[in-house]
Amino acid sequence: MHAPLAVFGRTSPAFMLALALYAGLGPLALPARIDRAATLAITVIVFWQAGIWLSAIFAAWLERQAVQRAPGDHALASSMAIFAPIARVLIWVLVLLLALDNLGVNITALVGGLGIGGVAVALAVQNILGDLFASLSITLDKPFVVGDFLSVGEFLGEVRHIGIKSTRLLSLSGEEIAMSNADLLGSRIRNYGRMAERRVVFTVKVDYGTAADELARLGADIRRIVEAQRDVRFDRSHFSAFTLEALDVETVYYVLSPDFNRYMDIQQAINLEIFREFARRGIAFASPSLKIQIGREAGDDVGAAPAQRENRDGEV
Repeated sequence: MHAPLAVFGRTSPAFMLALALYAGLGPLALPARIDRAATLAITVIVFWQAGIWLSAIFAAWLERQAVQRAPGDHALASSMAIFAPIARVLIWVLVLLLALDNLGVNITALVGGLGIGGVAVALAVQNILGDLFASLSITLDKPFVVGDFLSVGEFLGEVRHIGIKSTRLLSLSGEEIAMSNADLLGSRIRNYGRMAERRVVFTVKVDYGTAADELARLGADIRRIVEAQRDVRFDRSHFSAFTLEALDVETVYYVLSPDFNRYMDIQQAINLEIFREFARRGIAFASPSLKIQIGREAGDDVGAAPAQRENRDGEV
């Protein structure tokens, strides 16, 4: 209800006067010059009022967007500050063209000239315009917000600022990474900031000398170790595979927090407990090694070569 009142509250007294003149002069037979002047004045005032109403509607829409989306959203505020004047200029250009057309002016050539000029300007500033519209898309669609942790290609970092032309990330090593908004939206973005929980998969490689009974107990032991941690939900632990160098025991659990440091603390605690459990039970971890076995075919006389060499050197 507030928006319609705000729009119609912008009605100009000149518009009301123009309506009254139009209604009053309609039945009268006025001289051609006066009639033409009155028609011109009324047309200009009507389209001028239409431009005011359209601008008010656009302002009401912007206000509604600002209220619905976060009141403290500085990225949205900065984007609106840039695009609002551009939109108002486009509204008034449209109103002007419609007014000229209604006044009998041939606007075809004018529109054609504007089109050619617009294409030339667009080609000259296409990169800037691409970043501007990408900024608007980020602001309205919100694939990420300030504070989210992103993975973009080979770059990792926390979003510190979303600007009109670029977005800035703070990397893990401390440097700031600036990326153009158009390039950012054209990339595949992994947003860890909206991750409710983290799925963790790790494998323990056990030596082939481990007894089958010991191997069968490992799943239950690892489950006990994982469930002893806070902010964790255990999923499974299985003897999963035979590999060239080890017997693989695969475990899956969930960290009930997106915080990477919390995940690393939990994984470290689990690793230490598994290490202590293996030491207590005398279970060996598999170590990467390559065993080379050299053999001879059956019937070969292994001692023949040295004997023959001695005979060549001289009699023994």
